[in-house]
Amino acid sequence: MTHVVVIGAGQAGSSLTAKLRNLGFDGDITLIGEEPVPPYQRPPLSKAYLLGEMEEERLYLRPEAFYDEQNITLRLGATVDSIDANAKTVTVGGDQISYDHLVFTTGSTPRALPAKIGGTLDGVHVVRTLADVDAMAPEFGDGRRALIVGGGYIGLEAAAVAAKLGVKAIVVEMADRILQRVAAEQTSDFFRDLHTVHGVEIREGVGLDQLKGEGRVTGARFTDGSEIDVDFVIVGVGITPNDQLAASAGVALDNGIKTDARGQTSIAGIWAAGDCASFPYRGAQIRMESVGNAIDQAELVAENIMDAGKDYDPKPWFWSDQFDIKLQIAGLNSGYDMVVTREDGDATSFWYYKGRELLAVDAMNDPRNYMIGKRLIEAGKHPAPEVIADQGTDMKALLKA
Repeated sequence: MTHVVVIGAGQAGSSLTAKLRNLGFDGDITLIGEEPVPPYQRPPLSKAYLLGEMEEERLYLRPEAFYDEQNITLRLGATVDSIDANAKTVTVGGDQISYDHLVFTTGSTPRALPAKIGGTLDGVHVVRTLADVDAMAPEFGDGRRALIVGGGYIGLEAAAVAAKLGVKAIVVEMADRILQRVAAEQTSDFFRDLHTVHGVEIREGVGLDQLKGEGRVTGARFTDGSEIDVDFVIVGVGITPNDQLAASAGVALDNGIKTDARGQTSIAGIWAAGDCASFPYRGAQIRMESVGNAIDQAELVAENIMDAGKDYDPKPWFWSDQFDIKLQIAGLNSGYDMVVTREDGDATSFWYYKGRELLAVDAMNDPRNYMIGKRLIEAGKHPAPEVIADQGTDMKALLKA
């Protein structure tokens, strides 16, 4: 009987195993996860869960009973010791498991601050796992001071939650502006204003020089020489793909675990999906760090394990919740040279163009234009920038053009 072993029990791993059963796969499935809990949603961790608005069980992607009902062997709190790609075996917890197909859905790990600048002091946290958030939750007390290192979406979401809980949040961003790597100046300006109104202090163009404290963090010194006292620190300076295990098995890497358009790695019978995997897209080998990609790519791999022979055609979408604003993003803005603004009452959207080609849309509390933009991009339609800029344009009519 065919055996599919999936390493990494997150969004991608859960989606892949469920899709296999949905497609009628009747072989054995083993899903291996390092954490002691079933696969769960990560985005609510630093928002609704940290705010106490969501119980742990509601984070679970599927009830634990689902895996029993679907005859999926769930090995939690388990670390893979080694992989023998020639023998097609995985060793985990001293047990050797044979496989016909092996899938890496190992996700990613937050970048940590170096120990030499205080990154290992108590009170310095990252946001990735349930355990991470449980560890930092007691830090959030009214009147305390938090330093947020990194002005990307993770850092800004953490700052928003801190402010809601009465914590004074100071965001430090080494780049010239927050969100510089992922968004246009217009989006940066929008969220800088939003955070400032809510009492968050944002320092741009300044790096962290040193965290101070004996055993536990008590303060920080910045590259401009200024210093502040802090009670705790949240680090949000990006993630790195968990590709070490794949590399040890002889799988080729390129910006993560390298796959072809079908999710196949350099070794036959070994696949990858989600944050850990890179794939060909518009002439480059890219990774997409998003829930949507984790689901879509994993489900495609499940289909290809069933011999569908499909290439991955990503339809990028992302979101971020900060205070009372829901940011929804469609497309990828890489290479844009123009941004067009639309404002409809309290809703705002920024439309990214490269020449006359529509690349992406950032929509703030604007689900209607987000959906229109997403459908236009996916359909390969490119309304002229001046049409989008015209506030009188019937946006819905563009879908029929």
